[in-house]
Amino acid sequence: MKLPFLRCLLLSLFLAAPASAADLFEGLRAGVPNQLFRIDGSNTIGAELAPALVMSWMKQNGVVGVGISSGNQPNEVRLRGFHPESGTEVMVDIAAHGSSTGFKALAGGKTDIAAASRPVKDKESHPFPGVDLNSHDSEHIIGIDGLAIIVNPANPVSSLSVDQLLDIFSGRIRDWSEVGGFGGKISVLARDENSGTWDSFESMVLGDTPLRRDAERFESNNNLSDKVSKTPGAIGFVGLSAVRDAKLVAVSAGDVMSMYPGKLTVATEDYPLSRRLYMYTAGRPSNPFVSDFLDFVARGGQRLVDQVGFVSQDVQPVMPENYARLPETFRKMTQDARRLSVNFRFQQGSAHLDNKARRDLERLVEFVKQNPGADLMLFGFGDEGVSEVRTMLLSRHRAMAVARELRQQGIYPDLTEGLGADLPVSGVADFEGKLKNQRVEAWVRLPQQMADGE
Repeated sequence: MKLPFLRCLLLSLFLAAPASAADLFEGLRAGVPNQLFRIDGSNTIGAELAPALVMSWMKQNGVVGVGISSGNQPNEVRLRGFHPESGTEVMVDIAAHGSSTGFKALAGGKTDIAAASRPVKDKESHPFPGVDLNSHDSEHIIGIDGLAIIVNPANPVSSLSVDQLLDIFSGRIRDWSEVGGFGGKISVLARDENSGTWDSFESMVLGDTPLRRDAERFESNNNLSDKVSKTPGAIGFVGLSAVRDAKLVAVSAGDVMSMYPGKLTVATEDYPLSRRLYMYTAGRPSNPFVSDFLDFVARGGQRLVDQVGFVSQDVQPVMPENYARLPETFRKMTQDARRLSVNFRFQQGSAHLDNKARRDLERLVEFVKQNPGADLMLFGFGDEGVSEVRTMLLSRHRAMAVARELRQQGIYPDLTEGLGADLPVSGVADFEGKLKNQRVEAWVRLPQQMADGE
């Protein structure tokens, strides 16, 4: 695991301990190490993000002398420190061997938190009778990652469609000349079977099509990226934080414009290969340290998500790179405005906000309250339905559903509009593509922008 970032964080990060820290640590045994909790699962999360979050959380709660050491196995670490007020030595263990290993450990009672870079599968929920791992109490979205497609820096190919990726990684396309590059053999590199990164790629790109038999497999994102950067003709996929010295490729879904994974495209999940990063618990945590840690991750810990190289869920106003190419009517409605780095999406087949959207709603309320006088606009979108009228109606209902939730918290949007199937982010007509397009965007016109006429 990569430790220099964490050592720098330890030296530079200072957060005041909250008043409740002493109460939280009461009852621990003095004179012996106390394991506060354990995290198992995703290498994408466990390589740097989870240790950084745990370290910051420990320091916030008054733990001093926090150090990090390698475990008995590769991709395992232990964070250990001393809590002066309770006089106890405390530690948190992290094992990052892939998302599936986290769910197995959680089911076996061997861990407190399962870290995953993809949603829990139905078969992984079976060992938890009476517990819904998809519920708000069990599923905790900690950040967003863009599944990055990388090639050797000397490769002239700059964009690929999801269909082209399918053909390359399945072996149907074996030469770069077939996708607009120089002639040469394509070498495919992929994450191993235990990896949530692999599960995400398989789900979003391959589907039921098998990977090339001669593909080289890796447990670590960083090792895969380093091999791509040193191998002419190589292509692979990694988490956004692990691009390193390789070349990033833009990706398109269907006939829509290709996108690079950036802060706005990933945060809004418009990028075709964007994915949520999760931490799962078996229902509402009974361990108070786990509850306190997850609350920290959802709030103050989001800035660390950005620092490590992923995309946080903090709401930020951004001018989209493609704004000049948007339809004139839409640009008139959003004149002098900025798009917020959040999309609201819904539970499958439901008008209810999904778990991420429910937490994003709280973040949006906080943002608006911190920016008094701002004009908030909500735009609902949909997919190509059976009729244009129905699609327009459903898109407006989605926007109104978000507006209704905001009004209940004292926030009144200045404009709520449905735009039907305009501005699709996915040109694929499958179930996942439709879910991508069924969204509510939030735009804001801040007081300074109104005054300056930006």
